[in-house]
Amino acid sequence: MEQPTLSVAWLGRVDYERACSLQDALVAARQAQEIGDLLLLLEHPHVYTLGRGANKDFLLAPPPGVPVYRVSRGGQVTYHGPGQLIAYPIIALEGPERDVHLYLRRLERAIVQTLGRYGIEAARREKLTGVWVGARKIASIGVGIRRWVTLHGLALNVNCDLRFFDWIVPCGIEGCRMTSMASEGQAGIDVAQVAAALADCLGAELGYDSLAQLDAAEVWRVSPTANHHGFEADRG
Repeated sequence: MEQPTLSVAWLGRVDYERACSLQDALVAARQAQEIGDLLLLLEHPHVYTLGRGANKDFLLAPPPGVPVYRVSRGGQVTYHGPGQLIAYPIIALEGPERDVHLYLRRLERAIVQTLGRYGIEAARREKLTGVWVGARKIASIGVGIRRWVTLHGLALNVNCDLRFFDWIVPCGIEGCRMTSMASEGQAGIDVAQVAAALADCLGAELGYDSLAQLDAAEVWRVSPTANHHGFEADRG
């Protein structure tokens, strides 16, 4: 089903807690129909997050100084950090689109299509949410839905430090090996460049007829307190 325009904003590197506060404000605004559908693209500083029902035993021994948050998404434990592309769609699922599994599969397909543009052959695996290159996982997905408005989203490893995954059981999958675009032959790849490709693929997969670039300042105006201490924007 064709949708109206999807607004897309590149926020640069944003503290995890501040990004969660921003999402809360945007979801409320979307529920009130004060804004349209929106895609946030960003990076986080080093952080570990646990989903709603995640087993804390999968957080093995996080390095000192790296914060840990339990949040309102699905899924187990994961890592976010510099060099990893984060996408948070804030969109209203309407009519036949109100299908969580359909939404997850569309996120996966958009990631696969994005990686294909860079010559990386990837796929989803049956009964395991996310995207894989062979036996190695390259992207994780954990979503939340409030009154059929989405939040949280996906993390695609572009050129992040994969050693930070060694201190967890990624996504609760024993023996899971993580990889990145850089490790799969795309060394030096730019996160902002991949963000643009992902936005294009995600917009098409979700059925939007066009994308509109939205300035980061416009996004933060919805939740000025979330950005009280500023943020590093427009990296690259």
